[in-house]
Amino acid sequence: MGILKFYQGMAGQTGIVTGASSGLGVTFAEVLAERAVVNLTRALAVEWAKHGIYVKALAPSFFPSEMTEEVLKDRAIHDHIVSRTPPRTRWHPDDLKAALAFLTSPGFNYVTGQTLYLDGGWTAE
Repeated sequence: MGILKFYQGMAGQTGIVTGASSGLGVTFAEVLAERAVVNLTRALAVEWAKHGIYVKALAPSFFPSEMTEEVLKDRAIHDHIVSRTPPRTRWHPDDLKAALAFLTSPGFNYVTGQTLYLDGGWTAE
């Protein structure tokens, strides 16, 4: 079964592109991959709109996870990340849950092809 065939069963629903750009890439490959996900989100939103599928992406930064666990144990790195966010506060897993609820809520369907950066303002500076 092709991916579009699968998503056609989701008409009127939201598809979230996971692993989206955080805007924090430091190597050429990371930056390229991040921009590719953002542009994939836009392209799929246009292509799949006729099927009633809304495509949005979530771009979290350094949230506690298996992937970031070792990095965030380093106090210097942790403090640097917090210092780069304008609110100067820590992130919380509930922030991710709230963002997903927001992006997938039926009242948010007019927005499609957009990436929500959940980074405490890191990319705003």
